[in-house]
Amino acid sequence: MPGDTQQFRSYVEENLDALAQWPQREAVVYGDRRLNAGDLRDLVYRMARALLTQGLGRGSTVTLLSGNLPETLAARYAANLIGCTINHLYNKLSVEVQAAIVADVETAALIVDPRLAERAGELLALTPVPTVLTLGAATLGKDLLELAAQESAEPLAGLARAEDIATIRHTGGTTGHPKGICSTFGQGAAFRNGLQDSEEAEGEEKVERQLVCTTLAHAAGHLADHTLGEGGAVVLLDDFDPAEVLATIERERITRLFVLPPLMYQLLDHPDSKDADTSSLRTLLYGGCLASPARLVDALRRFGPVLFQFYGQNEAGGISTLSAEDHDPERPDRLRSAGKVLDGVEVEIRGEDGRALPVGELGEICVRANGVMQGYWKQPELTAEVLRDGWLHTGDLGHFDEDGYLTVVDRLKDMIIVVGGHVYTSELEDALNSHPQVLQSAVFGVPDADRMEQVHAVVVLAPGATVEEQELRAMVREERGAMYEPARITFADALPLTDVGKPDKKLLRQWVEQAAV
Repeated sequence: MPGDTQQFRSYVEENLDALAQWPQREAVVYGDRRLNAGDLRDLVYRMARALLTQGLGRGSTVTLLSGNLPETLAARYAANLIGCTINHLYNKLSVEVQAAIVADVETAALIVDPRLAERAGELLALTPVPTVLTLGAATLGKDLLELAAQESAEPLAGLARAEDIATIRHTGGTTGHPKGICSTFGQGAAFRNGLQDSEEAEGEEKVERQLVCTTLAHAAGHLADHTLGEGGAVVLLDDFDPAEVLATIERERITRLFVLPPLMYQLLDHPDSKDADTSSLRTLLYGGCLASPARLVDALRRFGPVLFQFYGQNEAGGISTLSAEDHDPERPDRLRSAGKVLDGVEVEIRGEDGRALPVGELGEICVRANGVMQGYWKQPELTAEVLRDGWLHTGDLGHFDEDGYLTVVDRLKDMIIVVGGHVYTSELEDALNSHPQVLQSAVFGVPDADRMEQVHAVVVLAPGATVEEQELRAMVREERGAMYEPARITFADALPLTDVGKPDKKLLRQWVEQAAV
């Protein structure tokens, strides 16, 4: 309806209003560069006008090939402001996968970090793009910053409508064709609304300082939007390095940090952790994959009562949260849970027949909420598989307890079917991680010669550890039963991680299969 279109304001417009409210407040820090809110706001408006001069506008897809630069944030805001769809590539994907994504989403413009110009050239050789823009001087395309400098910084009305696609985010990509998850501008508030639960309801104003140490293409980008929208500052690092993260928390007096659990473990285990001053932290937000209760207890002892879990999916938006108050070292069952379902979100646990299951029974987690994706880009059959009658079938297995806490047990695709039943990988990882000499573990199924899955674990030991494979297998057999005992345990110095910080089980499985050949 015309009236609705006039009233709709995107997240970008809301954030630009917030930047205008505190123009002199520090907004973005990157190395020795410090941008105040007014400068960032001006850059967004200038970039938006520059993009319009290049023929881009509502409905155009803009792909970002960029690291965590201040200009990356500004370019995303500028493109979304004029109604463009954003597709932000993960930088560690192969060039072939990146090129397939760029072509698949019908990219109208590729915006390139100058540091990635060589990769951009390889990508463009596989998939030409009509317009190429760089965030500074480079050997290809036009300099978007130079174009923007010629434009006015006066406010520009947003062109996006609630039903327009704001983002296409891709999952997978390590093997096979990644899935493009389409979210509209109207759905964009779901993640930010969930984050509100981590804020104190009362008290004096506290300006947040968020550290971004994982890619802006993932959840850290959402959280950066939330921080800037409430008048806070965002400190950007190029990548996750535990020593640098600890030093930055101390130097910049960081109050808010988002990491995936494996990265949290790296912070805990780094030699600098013992002496680093992390007292400024008020919220250590984690999510993205299951966390070990034993390691969460370690984190509570090291960082204090600041842990906050956010459970969600790109397909679903926010689903549930486990508050700081619920992180009780004496309640490992509670630490194992994903907390309480967010307001405005409906969750049902469903069996294989599609019927809702009672409290305590294990089934697929199904979600209905405003934040649920519109669908997978150009994959209607796959969309119909996961979106049925308004409910998203998440592919996660879980159950509710009597107090309404949701526990995620495993991904359906990660569950290992063995003779005698099912092995839930997260439960086996929890058991292994509980050993005092184990830092991390990753469990997955590897088919044998008869194509039957065998349970395989890769374990990272603590420095000076003496525990051996047979001892760990015996511990699992005693605590979890013979069905859970791994057929093989491999020791590694570290677990390979994906772009966003999850254990890369696809790569681990490939290594094991290749070693067996």
